[in-house]
Amino acid sequence: MIKNLRIKDYILIDELELDLSENLNVITGETGAGKSIIINAIDLVFAPRVSKEVIKNGKDKAIIELTLSTQKDFSKIFDEYGIEDIGEEIVITKEISQSSTKTRINGSLANSTVIKEMREKLLDIHSQHQTYAFLQPKYHIAWLDNYSKDIYGDLLQDFQAKFKEYKDLQNKLEEAKSAFDVTENQIDFLKFQINEISEANIQSVDEVEELKVELSKLENVEKLKNLTGTSHWALSGDDNSIVNALCDIKTNLSKASSLDSGLSDIENDFVNSVEALQELARSLRDYEQNLQNDTERLNEVQERLFLLEKLQRKYGGSLEEVLASLDKFSEELDSIENSSQHVEDLENKISVALKVLKEKGEELSLKRKEQAKILAGKIVEMLNVLELPKSRFQILVEQTELNMNGFDKVEFLISTNVSEELKPLAKVASGGELSRVMLAIKSIFAQSDEIETVIFDEIDTGISGKTSQSVADVISNFSKYHQVILITHQPIIASKADEYIYVKKAQDDKTSVNISVLDEGKRLRAIAELASGEVSESSLEFAKSLS
Repeated sequence: MIKNLRIKDYILIDELELDLSENLNVITGETGAGKSIIINAIDLVFAPRVSKEVIKNGKDKAIIELTLSTQKDFSKIFDEYGIEDIGEEIVITKEISQSSTKTRINGSLANSTVIKEMREKLLDIHSQHQTYAFLQPKYHIAWLDNYSKDIYGDLLQDFQAKFKEYKDLQNKLEEAKSAFDVTENQIDFLKFQINEISEANIQSVDEVEELKVELSKLENVEKLKNLTGTSHWALSGDDNSIVNALCDIKTNLSKASSLDSGLSDIENDFVNSVEALQELARSLRDYEQNLQNDTERLNEVQERLFLLEKLQRKYGGSLEEVLASLDKFSEELDSIENSSQHVEDLENKISVALKVLKEKGEELSLKRKEQAKILAGKIVEMLNVLELPKSRFQILVEQTELNMNGFDKVEFLISTNVSEELKPLAKVASGGELSRVMLAIKSIFAQSDEIETVIFDEIDTGISGKTSQSVADVISNFSKYHQVILITHQPIIASKADEYIYVKKAQDDKTSVNISVLDEGKRLRAIAELASGEVSESSLEFAKSLS
């Protein structure tokens, strides 16, 4: 429930602080005085978007703060969003400036998800907009399901989960059919691409570079024979070769080493060098002798390079990309070839899923119809209390196409006169009847929702006399179990208030709204004025008689 409301620089209010009763809080005042300003401020605290026009003229920002007392547990969502949990008391602050709107819970910034969940659990504001929603059949199934959540809520959730799976399967089926819906030419082209790459039998991603090295050797056999042969001849080809000259030096070093052992290391290093050159000379000789003009191999390498470079131009800049394209084409072809079986498998799964949905939908529909009768009966009982004794109320549950909520469409029907047939709720004739119907429905729904605070914005429109007394009794009884805040023009209803809030507009050098909580004496005068338009001895007596 709302313990305290604090407002600063909001529309026509400079500063206001109200402590609210946990039972019935009544708001009265002259027409146009701004009675709805309190309700609008409370509503705005939970709103995801706020107009900057609510900031009082000449001020930088508006602040609205609610202090709530609740038994409901918000610890999980508070923990998830990093909001301090301070127990049963919660402080929500809305700050609206020209540049931004911020909502804080217990001092921590809060997003719309947290605010939305809190509003759904704590607060129900019945306004003209919500009356319009009640009149629209598209909302009626949600009202019935919410009322009956303890009876078939789990079944509905299970159905909705299965429905989502069913829709996912349908989407996959469409994708599978689209993949299968290709022309024979497209399939043939894929096969051609796969064969072209596969038949090339690429050995490695480096094959092109390796072939280029081999091609250079095959194209330059004569040059290589001349260069290596000349090098071999210079090293060890005749008596004047380098190796022979070094051998003479080796002989001299051997003799010198026998005379001076200090030369042995130099001798050994020199001998090793000469042997290395001799080995190099032999390698050059073998290389030159093995070189052959292999025209056949040259042609093979040239053809192979031409093929691989063509594949690189068509399917990527490297053999690695060519092989990646092969994998891609193979997967596409497999997908197409398997699509027929995949489509059949999905169609079977959809058939099974639809069968399950029908079974659960039938069970859900049966429970809805049972609950619709129970709820309609309770609403009729409440309509009798509200001086609509001949009323009939029916919640019609009829079959419709499969959707997220099952196979049902729901509509509220009513007749407030014996001679009239049941009609859609939107066709209730008078404003007074509609107000009472809304009160009846809301009083029943609020009990099932376990909402702590219910706000009525002029629920007593178009009623008077005995009906006013009945409405006052219902609201008074309702407020024993819920905090109620309401605007009223009915003195009988106002007399039931635990907290009486009076709103008055002042027109001096500037327009302002004055809001005050009335004590017993001032309350009697306000009720007297509400009853007759003025405070007189007779109207005061009437006000006293209501107390």
